[in-house]
Amino acid sequence: MRRRIAETTVAYPWVVCDRDGVVTGYAYATQHRTRAAYQWCVETSVYVHPDFRHSGIARGLYTSLFAILAAQGFVNAYAGITLPNARSVALHEKLGFLPLTVYRGIGFKAGAWHDVGWWHLVVSPHPEFPLPPMPLADLQRDPQWEALLSAGISLIRSGHS
Repeated sequence: MRRRIAETTVAYPWVVCDRDGVVTGYAYATQHRTRAAYQWCVETSVYVHPDFRHSGIARGLYTSLFAILAAQGFVNAYAGITLPNARSVALHEKLGFLPLTVYRGIGFKAGAWHDVGWWHLVVSPHPEFPLPPMPLADLQRDPQWEALLSAGISLIRSGHS
């Protein structure tokens, strides 16, 4: 996991919710496709420890993640959800993601093939002439960084659910 985080955060944000030294959840973005035409698109993922679900952590993490992505200049976010997963589908749709399609039998895990549904969210308006997304390191030096990072904090309730 440490290597994956290090490789991801060269260009894309990875935000973590920590309560008294315990990681309760995280959300991150990765490259959507390698071709230059897709440089304004990311794939996103969120994870919340089962003991802390229903406490606003996923919504808070995603809110901060989307604020950072928009500031970097990304416009489209995609989420792949292994199906069935009504809880994740409901979360993503509550946050504005719209369903796109289902890839049948594309993911193999836990000893079985699974369908993966794809959802889309516009993170920021599509500019007529987009600049390349801002490197994450540049944004982290910007005075607005702390505000972007903490954008979702107020959505996270304290304590266990």
